Amino acid sequence: MQQHTQLSLVTHLSLFFILFSSLNVALSAAGRNLGAVENPFSPKAYLVRYWNKEVRNDAEKPSFLLSKASPLTAVDSAAFAKLASQNGLSSRLPEFCASANLLCFSDLGQSLEKHDKDSSFTGYADKNFTNYGTDRLAGVDSFKNYSLDQNLPVDSFRRYSHDSVNHKDQFTNYASGGNVVDQSFTSYAGGATSGTGEFKKYADSVNVPNLRFNSYSDDSNGRAQSFTSYTENGNAGDQSFTSYSKNGNGAPNEFTGYGTSSNVVGSGFTGYGQTGNGASDKFNNYGKDMNNPVNTFKSYGDGGNAAVETFTSYRDKANVGEDSFQSYAKNSNGEKINFANYGKSFNVGFDKFTGYGKGAQGQSIGFKIYGVNNSFSDYAKKESVSFKSYTKASSGKGTTMAVSGSLVKRWVEPGKFFRESMLKKGVVMPMPDIEDKMPKRSFLPRTISSKLPFATSKIGELKQIFHADDNSTMEKIILDALQECERAPSAGETKRCVGSAEDMIDFATTVLGRNVVVRSTDNVNGAKHNVMIGSVKGINGGKVTQSVSCHQSLFPYLLYYCHSVPKVRVYEADLLDPLSKAKINHGVAICHLDTSAWSPTHGSFMALGSGPGRIEVCHWIFQNDMTWAIAD
Repeated sequence: MQQHTQLSLVTHLSLFFILFSSLNVALSAAGRNLGAVENPFSPKAYLVRYWNKEVRNDAEKPSFLLSKASPLTAVDSAAFAKLASQNGLSSRLPEFCASANLLCFSDLGQSLEKHDKDSSFTGYADKNFTNYGTDRLAGVDSFKNYSLDQNLPVDSFRRYSHDSVNHKDQFTNYASGGNVVDQSFTSYAGGATSGTGEFKKYADSVNVPNLRFNSYSDDSNGRAQSFTSYTENGNAGDQSFTSYSKNGNGAPNEFTGYGTSSNVVGSGFTGYGQTGNGASDKFNNYGKDMNNPVNTFKSYGDGGNAAVETFTSYRDKANVGEDSFQSYAKNSNGEKINFANYGKSFNVGFDKFTGYGKGAQGQSIGFKIYGVNNSFSDYAKKESVSFKSYTKASSGKGTTMAVSGSLVKRWVEPGKFFRESMLKKGVVMPMPDIEDKMPKRSFLPRTISSKLPFATSKIGELKQIFHADDNSTMEKIILDALQECERAPSAGETKRCVGSAEDMIDFATTVLGRNVVVRSTDNVNGAKHNVMIGSVKGINGGKVTQSVSCHQSLFPYLLYYCHSVPKVRVYEADLLDPLSKAKINHGVAICHLDTSAWSPTHGSFMALGSGPGRIEVCHWIFQNDMTWAIAD
């Protein structure tokens, strides 16, 4: 009996050894794609096995996709999956984010630093200035080259310069060149007397900024604020000024060159200058040359006394865009408001004035050379309102001005869109900046992602997991991604957001079948320069086909928006240096043959000079994006 038991044990151990050895042999072969032999129970090893099971061809495994697998060890993956099932990830978020290569913001605690004298903060980053400068008398603090070229800088200025007297703050070249910038000014200069706050070249050329000024300069007396070259050349993102200069006395605020040449930026002014006395606010060249800006002025200047508001060259030569003035200057006294050269856009947007000037006394409002599609609802119809050279767009369609080539280049990068005829050997064309600007992240193993909430209805749970405060950048990042994922598909589109590589494989094979190949442009060589097209190959013989394209979304873990794209042609092309003719890249391009459902304001039509359904539009697959197609 004992001998039989020993034999049985030996047999089981032998079988396990054979199974484990064969698994290691398979993973050793797959490991050549990953660059190293993986633990057979790690998320990366599981992904290799999943690919082998679901994809039915002998094509080389895509190393660029496998490299995005979770770096978690087998032990950590199991531990975090258990925490996720118990709603306990939040308690170990820093460790989880570091181990899984996620996007997470640090929890900023109160700063204990003491700065009793004039200070220069050069080269600082990710600091929390709480109760800094309170009751300061005179002096100058300078934030120059602060958070310069930082990736994911998170700075907080809370109760900064509160109740100070004649104190000067300078923010010069602050957070310029940053990626996903998160800056918060709460109760800044509240109750301050005299002094100045100067924001010069603030957040210049940043990507996806989230800038918040809450209770800024409230109850201040004679304190001047200047925003010069604020978020110029920015990309996407939002600025919010909430309760800005409320109850201020004689406080001039000037926004010069605000948002110039920015792309799709939203600005919100809520409770701005409310019940202020003798305020003087100037918006000079605000939103000039912007592409699709959205600006909201809510309860702006309400109850103000003898205030002067000037909008000069506001949103001049902008493309499309939308402004909303709600309860603007309501119940004010002796307020003077002047809109000069406002909204002379190339492709006009829409402005809405609701409850504007309602209940005001002694008000003077002038619209000079004002030209946008407008709705004046409950507007104070008084003799004090003058319209000079006012251009009202007809039938809601607006008027279109010829857009100069230089502005088109600002809004739509040369080479971002092109015609199919350009994909011919020997053609020299500009290559756009295809470099991935997103923070580096990895997929989550499906054993973890499947246990996390993923819906706008579950936003509270997600905020708790990822330590996202109300109105924070992280909250906005999560909400924006969820809303895009929950958006109804367009005509003929099938879409899905995927947070694991296994989910991406499932979606692609469901749409296209199991004989698929995934492709992406090899590298970023040639970007922002001219390239020469070398040999060109049409996928599936260059026939009209269907593909699945996957684009990154900004989210704590690696998330892709994947959608099926009907009626396309997909191409591979060698990209050459135009001078040496040496191969520098291998690009993948997709040409959309049916653009009839696209918006008339789509950047491709501005760049190529056409409209929906009239032309095909091609573009390169950018770094870390990818397109799936049936294998040749």
